[in-house]
Amino acid sequence: MRPPLPKITLLSFLSTILVACGGAPPDKLGIQNDQLRPCPPSPNCVSSQAPDAGQRIDPLVFRDDRPERAFARLKQILERRNDTTIKEEKPGYLRVELRTALFVDDGEFLLDEERRLIHVRSASRLGYWDLGKNRRRMEAIRREFARAEKSPEGTF
Repeated sequence: MRPPLPKITLLSFLSTILVACGGAPPDKLGIQNDQLRPCPPSPNCVSSQAPDAGQRIDPLVFRDDRPERAFARLKQILERRNDTTIKEEKPGYLRVELRTALFVDDGEFLLDEERRLIHVRSASRLGYWDLGKNRRRMEAIRREFARAEKSPEGTF
């Protein structure tokens, strides 16, 4: 027995929408002039290097004398999150995909050894407004990082 045509059409439509919500990572990611690339003008991006107060978020701060250890701690936190997949890793730089129910966001982390900071950027791939999801997610990662920073072994 064949399913009715409207059901097939609806399933095809929903499948297309779900694939489109993920989208491909934008080509405006990565490091440019030793900084993370700027956020677009839309309110669905936060960055610790943004000049606009509405998009600015604090970087992660660490006290460790070995910056590579602090960055490894961040990587461990990201690997443990069930909504995060590391997609690119270079010395002092991580790019991750951050998933919600239907959407994929792009997160980036850039180590600033001199100032003992890890700059952060998180942006939605699609849409205009993210209801504050990127900011909340980065703040949750900051809390996890701060807890790990305070623990005796640097882990949690």
